[in-house]
Amino acid sequence: MATELIDTHQHLILRGDLGYAWTEEVPAIASGTFDQNVYAEQAAGCNITATIFMESGVDDVDYQSEARLVSRLVGSGYPKMLGVIASCRPETDDGFDAWLEECGDLNVVGFRRILQVMPDDLSRSETYRRNVRKIGKVGYPVDLCFDGRQLSIAYDLVRADPDTVFILDHCGRPDIASGDFAAWRQEMIKLAELPNFWVKLSGLPTYCHPSGSKIDDVKPYSDTVLELFGPSRMVWGGDWPVIDVGGGLANWVNITTELLSGLSADERQLIGTLNAKQVYLGKR
Repeated sequence: MATELIDTHQHLILRGDLGYAWTEEVPAIASGTFDQNVYAEQAAGCNITATIFMESGVDDVDYQSEARLVSRLVGSGYPKMLGVIASCRPETDDGFDAWLEECGDLNVVGFRRILQVMPDDLSRSETYRRNVRKIGKVGYPVDLCFDGRQLSIAYDLVRADPDTVFILDHCGRPDIASGDFAAWRQEMIKLAELPNFWVKLSGLPTYCHPSGSKIDDVKPYSDTVLELFGPSRMVWGGDWPVIDVGGGLANWVNITTELLSGLSADERQLIGTLNAKQVYLGKR
């Protein structure tokens, strides 16, 4: 029987309501609306039983509006949306506490600040780290979106805040197409030493060479994550609709099924649903 999945990385692109300038550089999603109905069509037959919305990199002016808008969708859709991972700006004290408090009424289950497109020093400031600690103190996890070259920065951030759970999106966005496996693995070995650090099995086909075999290309990376973190510190994510760049949601689910085929049913269920319930929904 196929493993049930909670998609912990469901984006929505709601053009007309919010701005998404970054999508102009991604032809597969540069136009059109990607809402819950389109997701349901793509997820049909994938055994995805529920979703958690992941903030979608909206234009800065819209990041709070996005969480307010999507919070109204929690409890709806098929698969049903269970909560919102909201965007935040820990680098500034201005309005941060008020936003954290408001999110308590917005079905928020976690936070993320996209960092791969920001200056490397952003997360190194005491202001940033102090505000991230506030997130952890009220019981929320923090998703991290770093490029593979920035994993040492991720290590420093997580080590500085041992009381907050951090989840590394897309296994650290490795440059699979360029074959950076050895350097990526060395950084992941260090990160695995941090007990509050988790990994999200998501997005990997997006980073492969278009002409390569997705399953063969991503397997060394997924095998490494399983070796270093084990099923107990992993969650699964679809990264839709960005995953369309790497073959689509259904294809990623099929790849995932093969990547995890050597695990026991209980181990697959940890990655598929149980860990997501613990790390994101345990607060509620």
